[in-house]
Amino acid sequence: MSETTNGGSGKTRRRLAVTSALGCLVLTLGLVGCDSDNGDDSATSPTPGLTRAPDTASFSGTPPSALASKAASAVDSARASASAAASSASARASEFEASVSAETARRSAAAQEELKGVQGRGNALSEVGMTGLPTTETGGLLAVAVTITNKTQSEASYAVQIDFKDSDGKVVESRFVGAENLEPGQREQAFAISRQPLEPKLTPYLAKAQRY
Repeated sequence: MSETTNGGSGKTRRRLAVTSALGCLVLTLGLVGCDSDNGDDSATSPTPGLTRAPDTASFSGTPPSALASKAASAVDSARASASAAASSASARASEFEASVSAETARRSAAAQEELKGVQGRGNALSEVGMTGLPTTETGGLLAVAVTITNKTQSEASYAVQIDFKDSDGKVVESRFVGAENLEPGQREQAFAISRQPLEPKLTPYLAKAQRY
């Protein structure tokens, strides 16, 4: 009986040993597998503090459509304002010319015709004066007010030539004005208006004044 018992106990101990060994083997394999998985995860996970570089292939190099639209709108607005300012200046210039040209064209032609036969600068320089007009009042045009005063004792008419000269003294343009049938002591004002651009700057010059 004791031998049988001892034999059974020995078999039982061997089974336990084998089972324990198998358990350790399985546990060891499981730990190795876990270590291997952790290693793979650490290789693929990003390092804290580092950011992956952006994919620049998707960049177009152009601003968003909303910004582009605002920029285009600002440019269009500036162009419209400049155009409106130019149109306004042109309108003011036209209005100024129209206000003084009703009788000017006829008198200008008469004065030019009268001065054709005048030698020198004429006989009435002392009876004519000039005053420049601000461009803000003339719509941006270069213009002078020509004041003609009859300083004689008889009725007289006048023909006047105004030259506009550049910085070298060259005559760029000539304008003619006149006054007709002035009584002694009577004064009349006419306007000589240049059609040239403001730049380069021109200077008005009393070229001739003839009393007839």
